Amino acid sequence: MSLNVLVTGGAGFLGSNLIDRLLAQRHKVTVLDNLQTGRLENLAHLPEGAIRFIQGDVRDPFPEPEQGAWGQIYHLACPASPPRYQADPVGTFLIAAIGTLNALEAATKAGCRVLIASTSEVYGDPEVHPQTESYRGAVNPIGPRACYDEGKRGGETLAFDYHRARGTDIAVVRIFNTYGPRMDPADGRVVSNFIVQALKGEPITLYGGGTQSRSFCYVDDLVEGLLRMMATPGFTGPVNLGNPNEFTVKELAEVIGRVLGKELTFEDRPLPQDDPLQRQPVIAVAAEKLGWAPTVQLEEGISRAAAWFQESLKL
Repeated sequence: MSLNVLVTGGAGFLGSNLIDRLLAQRHKVTVLDNLQTGRLENLAHLPEGAIRFIQGDVRDPFPEPEQGAWGQIYHLACPASPPRYQADPVGTFLIAAIGTLNALEAATKAGCRVLIASTSEVYGDPEVHPQTESYRGAVNPIGPRACYDEGKRGGETLAFDYHRARGTDIAVVRIFNTYGPRMDPADGRVVSNFIVQALKGEPITLYGGGTQSRSFCYVDDLVEGLLRMMATPGFTGPVNLGNPNEFTVKELAEVIGRVLGKELTFEDRPLPQDDPLQRQPVIAVAAEKLGWAPTVQLEEGISRAAAWFQESLKL
């Protein structure tokens, strides 16, 4: 059944990949994006008229569909990499809080399900490893990352209060490190940084020796998790979506060097304040409730992502 679907942040890396799948399901898609971090080139491959694009800010009241009511809302809008969300920390916090409030208001009015994109950053620099959804996190509320971490935690609070008080059908997903085609090469995320540096023959920038660990999920797998979550009405989450295979940041660099056939050199810098030392999702809830697990492993995903970067940057 074709639905009116609103995707906030739809010109971003994750949103644009999601839109491809939504259009394949024959939904009528409206994109709301202020292009703060999103890029119109992420949507340029779509046929003319395939989507309705509105350049607008999620801190303002949401638009209405051209006809009928919203059938689904995917609320993805928010700067997500530390350099981008720290560039305007007050704005980031307000996007996370007021944007989520507006998404919940729009969904409550329409009587539709709303997916709230939360993040593994709600766990902070975790004292429990790996992380299950029941872990409440170790976030520094006054640190330089708090605008994003606490903004997302507050968004989850709003979502569950709307669900309890107003019956809003919410779907809260905690997204772990995701990578793939259409990442912004300059957004400061570790996968894009390393691929671009390796392609250019530059030293790979490590922080704190690269011993901190992460778990990297290919974007196609993540999008499949979002779609399954939306298609499971009544299940609120929160649910972890990520690849549970854990790598140190230096091991990630070594995989990239191996895939690209590059001899890497490294430049070490101090670890930023509050940078998590470990990050690994437990995905048992996603497996049980959604029948979901990632299928693309790191070397294959890096190969696909690197091919896109080579073509996009002409490297």
